Amino acid sequence: MKKFRKVVLRGVIGTVGVVLTVGIVFTVASDVWMWRDDSRARMTTDGPFTATKKSLNRHGLPSWFADAKFGVMLHWGLYSVPAFAPKGETFAERMAEDYDRAMTRNPYAEDYANAMKDPASPTAAHHRRHYGTAPYADFTRDFEAGLKKWDPKAWAAAFHEAGASYVVITAKYADGYALWPTSVRNPHAPGFHSRRDLVGELAKAVRAKGMKFGVYYSGGVDWTFHPGVMQTFGDYAYQPYGEDYRAYAVAQVRELIKRYKPDILWNDIYWPTGRKRLFSLLADYYNTVPEGVVNDRWESVTLGRQLLGWGPVRGAFDAFLKRALSDPATTDGLSTRKDVPHSDFRTPEYQSHTTIQEKFWQQDRGIGGSFGLNRAETDADYASSTQLLGELVNAAANNGSLMLGIGPDGGAGTIVPEQANRLKEIGAWMKANREALDGTRPWKRSSALTEDGARVLFTRRGDVLYATVLGRPAGPVVLKDVVLRGTAVHLGTGGRAALSVSGGDTRIAAGALDGSYAPVFRISP
Repeated sequence: MKKFRKVVLRGVIGTVGVVLTVGIVFTVASDVWMWRDDSRARMTTDGPFTATKKSLNRHGLPSWFADAKFGVMLHWGLYSVPAFAPKGETFAERMAEDYDRAMTRNPYAEDYANAMKDPASPTAAHHRRHYGTAPYADFTRDFEAGLKKWDPKAWAAAFHEAGASYVVITAKYADGYALWPTSVRNPHAPGFHSRRDLVGELAKAVRAKGMKFGVYYSGGVDWTFHPGVMQTFGDYAYQPYGEDYRAYAVAQVRELIKRYKPDILWNDIYWPTGRKRLFSLLADYYNTVPEGVVNDRWESVTLGRQLLGWGPVRGAFDAFLKRALSDPATTDGLSTRKDVPHSDFRTPEYQSHTTIQEKFWQQDRGIGGSFGLNRAETDADYASSTQLLGELVNAAANNGSLMLGIGPDGGAGTIVPEQANRLKEIGAWMKANREALDGTRPWKRSSALTEDGARVLFTRRGDVLYATVLGRPAGPVVLKDVVLRGTAVHLGTGGRAALSVSGGDTRIAAGALDGSYAPVFRISP
């Protein structure tokens, strides 16, 4: 028995020793990796912001962004030529039901370049039918030919008419094609960029209409640096990029900042460098654009994240996540992730909050199931204008905004009728009711119900309260469990409506409503 105990003891001590040794080696290796990455951090500006978390977090949310409740994001690039993805399921549903092939069968048409690499995918079948064996890069020819008909001023006019306060364009998506004549050389795809300055022309047109302008950059994924097919979320989010890509991404984003001074710097997936290089970049951005904002998709890289790019480790991660996705909360977490050490606003994707959030957020969604145009979608596959208006007002009531994805068609950038109609309908509502959104802040509660079960959303501007009814009430509106006093005016008609309180409910005696969806009542003390 004593001999057995000695053997067990030696085994335990040996195991502990191995674990401690591995832990020490990993810690040292991680420190060395971070030291090497930190040594490449450079700031290029002088100003109030420096490359520390404390300094960056002193950057408050600019009032213009807190005031702006509606924006547009354009997913436009080579993928706008084939404009195809399988439809019928959301990204979250695809992840939960077919995790092992989710990234080549998801509904995002902008992922065409990756999906076509899987010969068994619907995208690959579509490509063979319509384009044979042509490589993805061949779409450059059709895209650039279509640019002869592209009119950035027409885009800016349409978005302004829709009531948008800002416009964001995908300067470089994961396919690696840049929409500006970048001087940063891609070592794997030289010259893979537009010769025409699409970013600069749109920036000029948007700003001429009084709107703010932003750029989207896919910092976490670039398929020109990893040509293999990405099937799982682990493949997509944990590829082991090297210093060649890190240097490339840093240089391109610095170029975007210097040339266009974007009001919004919107990164996707994660950022490929360590924290010090990231903080240097963000500090330079704020020193260049003091009223600029950055989103929350700037998770920086560590050695641990790099190791997740190693096949066996990533396989273990995929196996774990595949099991975890049986819980809907896990899928939700992929779209509403934890906040990073520094960001100005959060970005839940195709999801929204129904309670007032402490930190400003932006709901990001396409009109359909894809951000880029998917010609397989019909009008029935698009969200209705009433749904979109509901999400817009809901965001404002809960300390957020809505950024609506528009997918233009081909290089000509035609906005298809189904999307154009939604923009026009949103614009008509905004023309009558914009004061209930822009420049407002959340009230003490964000919502209530009418006696008919319709949802009512609240925003405020100082002492003035706005109540938006998500429905088409024909006459008086009774708000349950809400006491309001003062003078009410229906914004759509300008008609006054008497308020009365009974049993903790408020009755708005509006007898001349025009039948429009989501009437707004301005209630002044």
